[in-house]
Amino acid sequence: MTPAALVQDDVSIPGSLHTIDSLPVHRRRAYWREALSRTFGAVDMTVPDEVCSGTIRMTPLGRLQAVTVDGDCLSVLRTRQLVAQGNEDGYVVITLLDRGVARIEQDGREALIGPGDIFVYDMARPLRLNFPQPFRTKSLVLPRDVLGPSESDVAHVTASPLGPDTPLGGLLSPFLAGLVEGAGTYPPRIGELMARNVVDLLGVLADERLGRTTMDTPGGNRALLLRIQEFIDRHLSDPDLTPQAVAQAHHISLRYLHKLFESEDATVGRWIQRRRLEECGRDLTRRANGSTIAAVAHRWGFTSATHFSRVFRAAYGMSPRKWRDSQGVTPYTPSPRGDRRYLKPVLGSFSCHIPCIPR
Repeated sequence: MTPAALVQDDVSIPGSLHTIDSLPVHRRRAYWREALSRTFGAVDMTVPDEVCSGTIRMTPLGRLQAVTVDGDCLSVLRTRQLVAQGNEDGYVVITLLDRGVARIEQDGREALIGPGDIFVYDMARPLRLNFPQPFRTKSLVLPRDVLGPSESDVAHVTASPLGPDTPLGGLLSPFLAGLVEGAGTYPPRIGELMARNVVDLLGVLADERLGRTTMDTPGGNRALLLRIQEFIDRHLSDPDLTPQAVAQAHHISLRYLHKLFESEDATVGRWIQRRRLEECGRDLTRRANGSTIAAVAHRWGFTSATHFSRVFRAAYGMSPRKWRDSQGVTPYTPSPRGDRRYLKPVLGSFSCHIPCIPR
């Protein structure tokens, strides 16, 4: 049986799943090497003689690909000859190391990677990547043509890890993790919007590495907007969360705050309300701990049950009670009606990752 015939597919989520879990021991190493080759492209690869575990999940995300890899130790080498031999040079990979440690070499830099670190590598140039122990990664594979002006800056951010304790890393880590884990739940058109967010943040990272000022630049504005949206998410339960409070917390004027949200086709107040409604809808769907509708509304910052019911009906086309009764087993988080330019990633419970190169 060929490795392709051994692929185990999970039909519940769009994309493909490669796993050795159900394979006989003597077939695991050959299958795992083949699955990794499909992920990494043309590389020299070293895997253990005895492969105990390994899972790769690849899910389309618009023009991007979300990839999770969970496996034993692994070493990958991509030489100039292999770059010329393969057809993967049109991709850049952004990876979050979720578990384990790694070492990466590219563009004259060498770095140690720890859990929670984000790193970037370019398939168009030589690369060495080593995982000396069991690891888990979550990656986004970006076609080079979606990078736009940021493409010229990629060489400045490769093999240069971004830690979760940095302001940008603290923003990008949960965003990337949620985006990869929830990739199979988004409507197709959302993929390109997500790509814009990732590309903007990549540009901000390049600005930071090069010492460029990001204030009043498109990338800087986008990064600030995403930080504000993350702040809003963390404080949704606070009934005093208002546009004025958000602006004050970020040391910007209310006028500038509203200007930032012009690209979202929503006012700041409307954005806060949408996010509260989404979380209420999620809790009602899950029948959170048997809470009453009023308790759910209060949990997410609504001070009036009557007001909550009115705005919920306007957004979802039905009352909260009817929503709860009709959606009690629905596994995804709905979005209020209307055009959304940004959706908070819905976390799933999948396996884990490394970079997947679309074929």
